[in-house]
Amino acid sequence: MQSLPEVHFARTDDDVTIGYQIFGNGPVLVWMPSLSNILAQWRIPALRSAYLELARHLTVVLYDGRGMGTSDRRIDLGDLGVDAHLRDLHAVLDAAGIARASLLGYYHSVTTAIAFAARSPGRVDRMVLFGGAPRLREAMRPAQTQALLSLVEQDWGLFADAAATAWLGWDAAPSGRWVAEAFRTATTAPVAKAWFGAAERIDVSDEVGLVRAPALVLHRQGDQQIPVEVFRRLAERLPDARLVELPGSTPTLFIEDAAADLRLVTGFVGGGVVGRPAVVADVLTPREREVLALLAAGDANLEIARRLGIAVHTVERHLANLYRKIGARGRTDAVAYAIRRSRG
Repeated sequence: MQSLPEVHFARTDDDVTIGYQIFGNGPVLVWMPSLSNILAQWRIPALRSAYLELARHLTVVLYDGRGMGTSDRRIDLGDLGVDAHLRDLHAVLDAAGIARASLLGYYHSVTTAIAFAARSPGRVDRMVLFGGAPRLREAMRPAQTQALLSLVEQDWGLFADAAATAWLGWDAAPSGRWVAEAFRTATTAPVAKAWFGAAERIDVSDEVGLVRAPALVLHRQGDQQIPVEVFRRLAERLPDARLVELPGSTPTLFIEDAAADLRLVTGFVGGGVVGRPAVVADVLTPREREVLALLAAGDANLEIARRLGIAVHTVERHLANLYRKIGARGRTDAVAYAIRRSRG
């Protein structure tokens, strides 16, 4: 695919124009938008590679939500809650002639995916959910996120730069610059303020149990922006869901281990297959694995220190590091994690 896919336009039932692209072959996957500009995103090397690889196995649909990118960017778009986002998705599917699709809910659009699957069960095959929560303010609660959101009105350009690097973890060059540009051109500060303000009030918790589509809930183990417990609760409440805790620390997909992420998503969307993620050795250092094994065996910190010939404060440091990497709140979570890994 040398040139970019053509941008088509759909019209919502409240008269908003939505820009979308459709490309590839196979089962349909709708990659739902967060803060997006689908044309600018093709200039990001990692995203372009991900789009092209997905298109080898799937029919991919990208679209910009109202107020974003190629879509209607009027300031007076009214309410930007979940019902508005559902109208955008309905319009795109209908305009593209898509009766059923799988959904990739990404950060902000996780709630839209859940609500659509609950309200239109006959139109959803499977769901992949990453980075969001049914009560969206839970995904926006971390201090780092709140600090970044405070920049929206103060300095839109600085927000875009900071979000690309500090928030989503993209490298400084060249991807980080292109991601920042995609953010910067996605919308305007007034629309973004209204968009994030509405997001704080979105809550589809009551609809989670109504979802019948199989779901794959993904969490990056080293990502502490949103506690892993948020995703565990989501996976437990969905009637047919599996949680996969991915190794690594980058709070996004298709970057840190792009090939593994792509295999996971295409395998699940294409046939419901969930491959084995990378083992814990890819996440923890050898010493951290030793500490975790002794912790799981019931040893106290002092006993671990004696067995390994290190100081207690060194054990405490290793524990703090491994808790952070695996998303554990304390010893109980870490032991449960070690048991799950030993059984896998």
